[in-house]
Amino acid sequence: MAVKLESEQSRTAGGFGGRTVLSFESRRSAEIATLIENCGGRAMVAPATREVPAANSADVAHFAGALLEGKVDLVIFLTGVGTRALVRAIEPFCAREEFVSALSKVPVLARGPKPVAALKELGVPIQWNVPEPNTWREILKVLDTNKVALQGQRVAVQEYGIPSKDLVQGLQERGADVLAVHVYDWALPEDTAPLRSAIQALIAGNVEVALFTAAIQVHHLLQVAEEMSCKDSLVAALGKVKVASIGPVTSEALGEYGIPVSMEPTHPKMGFLVREAAGA
Repeated sequence: MAVKLESEQSRTAGGFGGRTVLSFESRRSAEIATLIENCGGRAMVAPATREVPAANSADVAHFAGALLEGKVDLVIFLTGVGTRALVRAIEPFCAREEFVSALSKVPVLARGPKPVAALKELGVPIQWNVPEPNTWREILKVLDTNKVALQGQRVAVQEYGIPSKDLVQGLQERGADVLAVHVYDWALPEDTAPLRSAIQALIAGNVEVALFTAAIQVHHLLQVAEEMSCKDSLVAALGKVKVASIGPVTSEALGEYGIPVSMEPTHPKMGFLVREAAGA
């Protein structure tokens, strides 16, 4: 299977100007390809991740029991996908109506618009909505600014993919008893051929712009490159292209490998990333 290469628009001046733009987006791969083309780019999309249910649901059962018994003092939702996945995962332990009722009695913090939308679908009140760029730093700042007492409080955190170590540590430093609720993991795509082809295209100098919309894309990309015995060549190649990162967390992941970031958008959203990268 080849890398998905979208039909090329005419090479107009402005925007990407006909340059090859590589994205590692999975869930919204078709949408980002269209955005790239609309901005005058030649879109190459190589999905780098897939979501899989967490192998161990023990923490979901623990969370359900604690919530229904009134032993949770604050719930933090980090992603929209994770919020919806948690609702599905909790169904074997209690009815949805019972879960929503119990959750509505607890202060809820949402990390940005996606978990906000998912919680509104459920009809769950949201006490705090974390502002952009929606990182763990902003979560802690919201709690500190609002003088939320965490000492001795049990705080449930809906995690996603990679555990949120910095957030958990920050909560624990403030005296919280953290209950991590892990509902899904990140895995490599079942078919890694597009990702391998993208790595080869980067090393060959056939890509001019690379877009990263999640930190896990960086780790998976380098993991596959290491399996191909070309990790150093890939890092060197990424140093020669314009690298656009969706936000600070993704930029930090790129920095771990010594990959320079050319730009971050003014808002950590896919549309802003593509349009502002084209403008740059």
